[in-house]
Amino acid sequence: MLLGASVTSQIGSYIGAVIVVYIVLLLLFLLTNLLLGFGVRPPYARWSDAVLSFLAEVSQPYLRIFRKFIPPLGPVDLSPMVAIFVLLILNEVIRSLLNA
Repeated sequence: MLLGASVTSQIGSYIGAVIVVYIVLLLLFLLTNLLLGFGVRPPYARWSDAVLSFLAEVSQPYLRIFRKFIPPLGPVDLSPMVAIFVLLILNEVIRSLLNA
């Protein structure tokens, strides 16, 4: 019985860590888009292009789900905020299910 509780606790911790890392990647993507929107252009370098394209490839598929249902309000896009909120709720639900 104790071994099963330890395994579920470790699984919950792992899933929580993955969700937190994904939230950080989403925030980095949003920050880089905000900076690029204000006209801050990084000098062309292979590494910066690779980082920006990685962030876009990782976060765009998830954000696209919410952009279908939440239209932008002028220049303001609320879908990333809703997407992060959904991830936080999912993290709490998974944590409560595995601790129960």
